[in-house]
Amino acid sequence: MSLCQKRRDFIGLALGGITAVGGVLALGAMKQTWDPLPSVQSAGFVTVDLSPLAEGEMRTLQWRGKPIFILRKTADMKKNEKRDVVAGNKDYTVIIGLCTHLGCIPSWVPATKQFKCACHGGEFDASGVNTFGPPPRPMDIPPFKIDGEKLVLGEEGPEYQKLVATKA
Repeated sequence: MSLCQKRRDFIGLALGGITAVGGVLALGAMKQTWDPLPSVQSAGFVTVDLSPLAEGEMRTLQWRGKPIFILRKTADMKKNEKRDVVAGNKDYTVIIGLCTHLGCIPSWVPATKQFKCACHGGEFDASGVNTFGPPPRPMDIPPFKIDGEKLVLGEEGPEYQKLVATKA
């Protein structure tokens, strides 16, 4: 084998290797374009562990670009069979935290056990039911499923179906 033949074989192998590496990188870039964006992933299912919530504690999280309020009810808070979520023998309020008047985000006032909207003075009780002001209806309940002491937002479980059926 001559020196030119060895050089040609080396150049061919080097070119083949570079092409293979380029192909792998191109496939990796294409796969990234197929993966959903983080904003789209957050629009799917969100699992929340309810067990660490203390009585009277309220947690806010984001789901599909909307605030979700999860409140663990205390014994002195009025029970609402049509709106309360029961998980592990504990009562919770799970609502989309938007005022039904103009979409402002109400704040939780623990002293009065109410959600108050600063925009136009709307008030909601601990179950998210409108009690005063311009809001025309209670705050909405997002679709959910209960899995033990975990809440799965975005999936319509039997608990959610029951609440929706009693609302009608």
